[in-house]
Amino acid sequence: MSPRRNRPRGGESPDDSARVGGDRYGGGGRSEEWRGEEWSVRPVSGASAMGKRYRCPGCDQEIPSGVPHLVAWSEYGGVDDRRHWHKACWNAKDRRTTRVQRSRNAPRY
Repeated sequence: MSPRRNRPRGGESPDDSARVGGDRYGGGGRSEEWRGEEWSVRPVSGASAMGKRYRCPGCDQEIPSGVPHLVAWSEYGGVDDRRHWHKACWNAKDRRTTRVQRSRNAPRY
């Protein structure tokens, strides 16, 4: 067995790896423009919301408790306007169309 390496590989500094981890699991937020509005987007680790479940507006699927995801809200919205998204759904929000609910016999046009 080889000894454990305590120094970073490839010229990384310990500060760089700590910063990346913080951005990934609930570090700072960022601001994005979508549909002509400014949106605040913040990653959430999911650990603080144990027992809570959210529904992603992008795919209409449930986000189980403990799963890392994003929280997005309009800059001019309040606390009630926050929405919890899967990261992939937020990244694909411009490529998705609105889901139209049809009955079984409805035409597809």
